[in-house]
This record gives sequence, structure tokens and C-alpha cells, in this order.
Amino acid sequence: MENPAIAMNRRAISLLDLTELGDDATDADVIKLCEKAHGPYGNTAAVCVWPRHVALAVEQLWGTNIRVATVVNFPTGDEPIDDVVTMTRQALADGADEIDLVVPYKSFLAGDVAHATAMIDAVRAEVPADSHRLKVILETGETGRGVRELSQLAISHGADFIKTSTGKTRGVAQIIDTEVMLKVIRDADRPVGLKPSGGIRQADDARDFIAQADGIMGAGWATPETFRFGASGLLDALTRGIEGDASATSTEAY
Repeated sequence: MENPAIAMNRRAISLLDLTELGDDATDADVIKLCEKAHGPYGNTAAVCVWPRHVALAVEQLWGTNIRVATVVNFPTGDEPIDDVVTMTRQALADGADEIDLVVPYKSFLAGDVAHATAMIDAVRAEVPADSHRLKVILETGETGRGVRELSQLAISHGADFIKTSTGKTRGVAQIIDTEVMLKVIRDADRPVGLKPSGGIRQADDARDFIAQADGIMGAGWATPETFRFGASGLLDALTRGIEGDASATSTEAY
């Protein structure tokens, strides 16, 4: 029987949206990312790259089961709706499977719920519901007490996933916020996924988020269809954990 820690790390790898959203990310960076996405301990669920890199990522991952995600209205949430729609259309044409949309959270916090709603509706209309996924980024580190309302808004307007953060502000994924988000998901009238993202770098952190999700939603709920991590360095931490635990187990056997 596999060591439980190794099994959990393998599970976390399968839930990972391996991410390269550095401001100066190059084609070479994306090629390296795609190579890492199918590693010795299993494939990640997806890679997440800038829209300009979608076609390259699709080419690199052709023939695998790894999906390609990209970001729009990112990271500020302030772009005009028409521009975001245009970028979404191009990303889909280039082969993106998943669109991660930053909700206009500043407008929302200022009381302009209509603008946030219009943005989600406009992008949802472009993303085929039967074959692609729309993840709505709430920027929970900035929205504070609005997390519940924003979660409900995103889900009621078609989000397939709700996601914590862009990773581009001071806010990172926090257990206190994902608890609120999961309870909204639990009470929704259709299946919706959760994507903790931002500042998740250690294997123990990943395990905590998975355990929380399974605790609120039911054992085994967190699968690639319902749960993702958005991270860049987490894969290395999970890999080190697997190799370290395996080495320790092997040594103890003697």
C-alpha cells in the first residue's frame, strides 16, 4: 500500500494548473512548463499561460490529456468588456480549453454589481459550456467580506469554477476564504469547482486545502473536474515530498 503522504502528493499533482504568468514569460518558459506538466508522478490537470502563449502550449501538449487555460481581464479586472470578449474569442480560437476571468472586483466593491454581472455574462456567452470551462477569479485578498456575495454572483451567472486570486496582489489563497467559497458551492443548484490560487507553494498547504474541500463537500470530492490549484512552484514541492518520503520508506525497509 502506498505511503499516504505520497498518495496525497500524487493527488495534488493531478489537481494542479501549472502556471507561467510572469510578466516577461517567454516561449522557452512555456515550453519548459509544458514539459514539466507531464512528469514521472503523473500529469497535471492543466497549464495556465498568457493568451499570447495559448497556441504554443496547445502545440506542446498535443496528444496528452493536459488542458490549456489562460487568463482574461487579468490581473486588474479593469479592462473594457468588449476587449475582454475579443481576447476570449482569440484564446478559444487558439485552442484554450479553459478561461480564467478576473471579475471586475473594484467596480463590485464600489457598488457597481451590474458591471461585474455584465462582464461574467459576456464571457460566459463565448465559452462553450459543454466542452470548455469558465473560472471566475474573485481576488479574495482584496474583496474581504464580499467573498460570499461574489461567489454567489459568479455561480449564478455561469461560472464552472470560482477561483481565489490572481497572485498579482498582496492577497493569496486563504483557508478562511475557501471555506466560504466551498459552502456557497455546496449550496449551489449545480456542480461548481474551486480553484485556490496565489501563494500556495508547500505540500502541506496543498494537503490542507484538499482536506478542507473533502471535509465540506464529501470524501474524494476534490478531483480535476471539481478542484484545481493555481501555482508555479507547488509541483516542485510535491515532487520533492514524493521522492523524500519514498527514500525514507525505502531506507526504513532495510
